[in-house]
Amino acid sequence: MNRYGDVFLHTIRVEATAAMSLLEHDFTGIAAVIDRIIQSNAKLIVTGVGKSGIIGKKIAATLSSTGTPSVFLHASEACHGDVGVIRAPDMVLAVSKSGETDDILRLIPFLKHNSIYLIAMTANRHSTLARCADYHIDAHVSEEACPLKLAPTSSTTAALVLGDALAMSLMHARRFNAEDFAVCHPAGHLGRLLLTTVEMVMKTDPLPFVREGTPLQELPLVMSEGRCGLAVIMDDADRVRGIITDGDLRRTMMKKNITGLQEAVARDIMTTHPKIVPHDMLLADAKGIMLKEKITSLLVKKEDRVVGIVQLYDI
Repeated sequence: MNRYGDVFLHTIRVEATAAMSLLEHDFTGIAAVIDRIIQSNAKLIVTGVGKSGIIGKKIAATLSSTGTPSVFLHASEACHGDVGVIRAPDMVLAVSKSGETDDILRLIPFLKHNSIYLIAMTANRHSTLARCADYHIDAHVSEEACPLKLAPTSSTTAALVLGDALAMSLMHARRFNAEDFAVCHPAGHLGRLLLTTVEMVMKTDPLPFVREGTPLQELPLVMSEGRCGLAVIMDDADRVRGIITDGDLRRTMMKKNITGLQEAVARDIMTTHPKIVPHDMLLADAKGIMLKEKITSLLVKKEDRVVGIVQLYDI
């Protein structure tokens, strides 16, 4: 491999080693900190500047999306008035490689005066920030991956890993599940599946209803108008008897001669006992049924009446 590839792989190796070295650090007391965060029932404010601030933003975003209310507060902005967003029993997580960042240190008197619990994440356990914190998370790494040993690389990776570890521990402690995750991600695919009912996406107008005795040659028009690729077969009492898909119709046309097609009616080729689900079923459950049954459409009922059709393509 050429010299560029060597540097590429060396960087990965150094950062991976840095992440693994965290396992040797002493995190005694972290369980008590996690319990305290949960029992506070308040926000966890993450602060930092520079590259540590960028990592802090990601940590705050991960915390919020996994059940721990969190916001990022830039330490410099906090020193000029934004610190007013912090109110007890809020807690603060300050991320700083050196632990000597001026703007973060300027926040300490305010935090102490207002009895705000301070968690420090630094690479120097003897730094001012670490010594003033109520709890210190050791983010020390032996070397940066940067050839000049200057650009934050391994250190920011370590901070990111520790932030994820904290968020996942809190997630586990809160028994945060897939449904909770969906609530925090309403625009995501999982959120849509777990928050949306079939009634919200089903096709309703016009529904492709036909009688059992409807001639086959009339079905293509009904299917086209219904835009679902199927027809719902009803008896004279308006009860569902079956469905016919456009695939069913094509296969029948390939098997029957012209005379047979002219004489055939819907009941002759319909699939009986189609799947019908309640209007308040979640999309996740509807999708599960379709995948299990290897079908693409479900009829939707409300008060014992078919009111719509939901299809796999809608999910």
